[in-house]
Amino acid sequence: MMKKSVLVVFGGQSSEHIVSCMSAINVIKNIDTERYDVTLIGITEEGKWLLVDSVEQIEDESWRKNTTTAILSPDATEKSVIVLKDGKAEMIRIDVVFPVLHGLWGEDGTIQGIFELAKIPYVGCGVLASSVSMDKVYTKQIVDHTGVRQAAYELVIRKELEKMDEVVARIENRFSYPVFIKPSNAGSSRGVSKASDREELIAGLKEAAHHDRKILVEETIVGREIECAVFGNGTEPVIASGVGEILAAADFYDFDAKYYNAESRTVVNPELPGDATERVRQAARRIFKAVDGYGLSRVDFFVTKDGEVIFNEINTMPGFTAISMYPMLFEAAGIPKPEMVTKLIEHGLKRYEA
Repeated sequence: MMKKSVLVVFGGQSSEHIVSCMSAINVIKNIDTERYDVTLIGITEEGKWLLVDSVEQIEDESWRKNTTTAILSPDATEKSVIVLKDGKAEMIRIDVVFPVLHGLWGEDGTIQGIFELAKIPYVGCGVLASSVSMDKVYTKQIVDHTGVRQAAYELVIRKELEKMDEVVARIENRFSYPVFIKPSNAGSSRGVSKASDREELIAGLKEAAHHDRKILVEETIVGREIECAVFGNGTEPVIASGVGEILAAADFYDFDAKYYNAESRTVVNPELPGDATERVRQAARRIFKAVDGYGLSRVDFFVTKDGEVIFNEINTMPGFTAISMYPMLFEAAGIPKPEMVTKLIEHGLKRYEA
């Protein structure tokens, strides 16, 4: 059997650059090299595309010192990476792309647009699903029509903060403290804060405004943080894993609690009240289909002590690090990481068959 050529793209210009590198290491190490030839491109935080020689270069971070430029051609007749070295251009044919990119300029539909222009199959959600799922406001507007409950929210535009007193009054008239403040377009809890009073609300709004022009203020939901992994769509049915629970070391599961606090833990298949586990799985599939998801996503919920299921957010390129919930959940469902990575690549190759 002739090997397919897989391009793994990682890094990127978002605030989740380091997490992307950690995820890429895990993905690359689980690619079946008997079936696939692998080409690696790392995108620096400044936006430079570099050819990377090996996964070891990602592990020791030496890839950033590479000097060989490698860019994906948008020419649909080429389906290739253009490598620029010593004044010469070489072409590497690509069959499928695995964009291990989190956050803006990677998980938001922008790079997926390049893949579509190039007509190269790729792993994960398309332009529409990526963009609307990255934007928490638009995600909420779509989920409003699914019948799945979610936290009540108020939209604030950055320019409105010039009249902070009016914004604060509007929020205080609608919600009791505490509230959560989130940038609409920022991944992995970057810029997210919890406000227990007016002073913290103002500080949180200003912090979120550094990350995006649209800011979401949400009611606080008291419940357990539950996540569910989904896979499929297109020519394959959507399947949901079991569920996992986040036990955050911090007051809430912010970026540092996720990746840098060893006391944060995840529990696979925790016991939930009544039939909450199955309702989480059903809601995850419903939301994934509603945003026109493809390939993979992780859908996050709160489950109250009474067993009510409340949607939180969807991640269309969830973390794939050694501690990430997506691969852990499917591993617990009997699909080890190498098999899951193969399934994702093969599903990506099928995306234009649907």
